[in-house]
Amino acid sequence: MRIVQTVFGVFHSFDLARELHRRGHLERIYSTWPWRRVRREGLPHELVETFPWIHAPEFLLGRYGLLPVWLADQTGYANALAFDEYTSRRVPECDALVAISGSSLKTGRLVQQRGGIFICDRGSSHQRYQEQLLTEEYRRWGVDRRVSDPRDTVREEAIYHDADHITVPSTFAVESFVEMGVPRDKLTLIPYGVRLERFQPVAQPPTDSFQVVFVGGVNLRKGIPYLLQAFGRLRHPHKRLRIVGSIAAEIRPVLARLPTAGVEFLGAIPQADLPAILSSSHVLVLPSVEDGFGVVLGQAMACGCPVLASTNSGGPDIVTPGQNGFLTGIRDVDAMTDALQQLADDPALQRLMSEAALQRVTRLGGWKSYGDAWETLLMRLTARPGAASQSSSGEQRPPPTK
Repeated sequence: MRIVQTVFGVFHSFDLARELHRRGHLERIYSTWPWRRVRREGLPHELVETFPWIHAPEFLLGRYGLLPVWLADQTGYANALAFDEYTSRRVPECDALVAISGSSLKTGRLVQQRGGIFICDRGSSHQRYQEQLLTEEYRRWGVDRRVSDPRDTVREEAIYHDADHITVPSTFAVESFVEMGVPRDKLTLIPYGVRLERFQPVAQPPTDSFQVVFVGGVNLRKGIPYLLQAFGRLRHPHKRLRIVGSIAAEIRPVLARLPTAGVEFLGAIPQADLPAILSSSHVLVLPSVEDGFGVVLGQAMACGCPVLASTNSGGPDIVTPGQNGFLTGIRDVDAMTDALQQLADDPALQRLMSEAALQRVTRLGGWKSYGDAWETLLMRLTARPGAASQSSSGEQRPPPTK
């Protein structure tokens, strides 16, 4: 098989690309990051092409707080269109295009016209479902801003319609697409893997304090306010919550109204430092309101750290409640507090969950299992005669998004 990929930045797409390359299937991967960044992903330069001219400056401006929302909308949409135009002019003959959602409307149609398969790889819930959840979340916390650019939603849904198939990483994401009217047989669930060679226990949690950790974007989507509320209610004389990740502008005014005693905001840290933080924590909490699949869940479990996750985080696909962690509904501060209290009050339970977490993530497998699942899917889709023809018919496809 000859497989081409497109991705904004890196995400999990380069993990898949390494697996496809190892199996001899990767024809090319296109990214909006510069080569100096993506070369660390370990692929030969001749298989990687980059178009960093909009995304890289946009990222740097945003990192230093110099990108207002209105400009971020404009540059984000411009990047999607320009990247798609770039790849459409360069995409080689292939059996399938695996495109991160939003990246390849024009390119996907071209691949279909040539007889190939167009697969949309979506890392989150359905775009419109996500918008509805987050619009409600912004309203709850009095944040007056738009969740996303409406043009992005139109483009996403055109891609969902045109694609021959859609892959998602969690049951939650599958259910969101079905609820929004996408046929179940157009969807395949492939959970993300863990780089087990990088994430493993390297320390032990302290016995004289209770250490909680969060890793991810510090924003409303990740449910940070509910974590802070639950941690504030936790009864323990020596408790600490470490929050790892960049703080989004939208949540800064909200943080000022929330309890932060015993909380450390560490900012973004190198991934190489994560195993030590995860290994030395009693529990990782991922209280996301919307999250396709929190990769950090598997990373934490691989370090022997039990997890407390929301049902909208991919947690139900990896956590067995009461054995290797806990699950709660979104925004359920009471349930989150109870779970934290159980672990804080019962060190023996924490140790049992730690051992169970290690066993579970070993069964989940590393990225090789992810690559195996993808190879099986790609072989099935590319072997099906006329698979691309139905989605390519002019009568069924909406007009191209400008």
